[in-house]
Amino acid sequence: MAKRLTTLLWQQLWQALRNSATPVPDVRFNGTERLSSAYPVTELAATSFALAMQAAAALVNNPSRLQVNMRLASRWFQHSFHPINRSAPAQWDAFAGDYATDDGWIRLHTNAPPHRAAMEKVLGIHSDRKELADAVRRWQKTSLEQAVIEAGGCAAEMRSVAAWQQHPQGQSLQREALIAQTLQPEAAPPAWRLHVLRPLHNVKILDLTRIIAGPVATRFLAGLGAEVLRLDPPGWQEPALEEEITLGKRCARLDLKSAEGRKLFEQLLGQADIIVHGYRADALPALGYDGESLQKLSPGLIDISLNAWGWTGPWRNRRGFDSLVQMGCGIADTGRQWKLSDAPAPLPVQALDHATGYLMAAAALEGMRLRLRNNTGFTARLSLARTACVLTDHPYPDTVQPDGLGPAGLYDENAATEITRWGIGKRLNPPIWLPGTPLVWSRSASPLGSDTAAWQT
Repeated sequence: MAKRLTTLLWQQLWQALRNSATPVPDVRFNGTERLSSAYPVTELAATSFALAMQAAAALVNNPSRLQVNMRLASRWFQHSFHPINRSAPAQWDAFAGDYATDDGWIRLHTNAPPHRAAMEKVLGIHSDRKELADAVRRWQKTSLEQAVIEAGGCAAEMRSVAAWQQHPQGQSLQREALIAQTLQPEAAPPAWRLHVLRPLHNVKILDLTRIIAGPVATRFLAGLGAEVLRLDPPGWQEPALEEEITLGKRCARLDLKSAEGRKLFEQLLGQADIIVHGYRADALPALGYDGESLQKLSPGLIDISLNAWGWTGPWRNRRGFDSLVQMGCGIADTGRQWKLSDAPAPLPVQALDHATGYLMAAAALEGMRLRLRNNTGFTARLSLARTACVLTDHPYPDTVQPDGLGPAGLYDENAATEITRWGIGKRLNPPIWLPGTPLVWSRSASPLGSDTAAWQT
């Protein structure tokens, strides 16, 4: 059953990137251990990795057969980096998590200071989780979700898959493509000189993404040789993620709301080949940078964008994160039933973030292929909630109980020493092998804002 699901997911992802008439490449998926879940998380990890690397193979016409280590792919969906002789940073704010309400469960996301402040505006300031839990218990889940959202925060009540499919946002999402692609106006032929060994050498990528999904995409592209320049607004911090997701990148600060910042951004964009961004649906257009404007500033641009809840429907501008989407679309509830538990049981990893990241990387590479063929620009839109449908459409049968991989895992035989600005650690080896086209990062991880907002090449 697990092998059949791997094949099914691989076909689905490849056809989402290309089309049903394109032959599905023959990929070798190695390994039998699976993350313990009601859903095929390991299969999604392996096939999303494969999609990104197969897109690179198609770009440079590498005919070699791709191999994927499913165990390592699962581990990359947990953590690729493990610090040595120092503690890993905390992944969650003290008040983030799942709470019982008067009529169900809700998840509060408070990692960013503004989101915690919004939660406290609704529920008050509390000294510990127990006090907060007592306050949450006096609310009904739908009312509390709406109150936190209206305050500018992030929350999601636990819904079943059936309830989500009947929800207006769930219904709208079902009509969206997994990777929605559009060719843009014609432009001059690109000046790329692609080589099998380093497909993206001298390709410039502007990274305007946060947290996990978008940064995973640009981390992968950096491993193929791209020059990735990540831009964050002044003051934005991600201490729990920097060492994990800035591998291969340069990180700078830029304020898109200032005249000076906008001028510099437009100069950088004019030289960029690809832009990857994770703003809410109308946020970048509100700053004057809709899709048409981006193409005018950089003719032939490959524009890859991410949204949490989808690009249509009433929630298209709602803030969201992997853990919230899992609660809202039924994954956590299915896990609860699978574990015979009263509490929500999310996936063992933030699979929606990671999988969507590799789908975004694949879309960028497909955009390059079409740019070379058609001399046109290219846009692709993806969302965490649409990726979630890949899982909710394919749960494991009740007779399947995958339990080969536990929740932790870096192994010396599958990792290499890496020196970063913070110290020494171990980075997992890539889980994919394409002869002639390795994933190799030329820079170690670096802090946000540690470099200048300028192209090097």
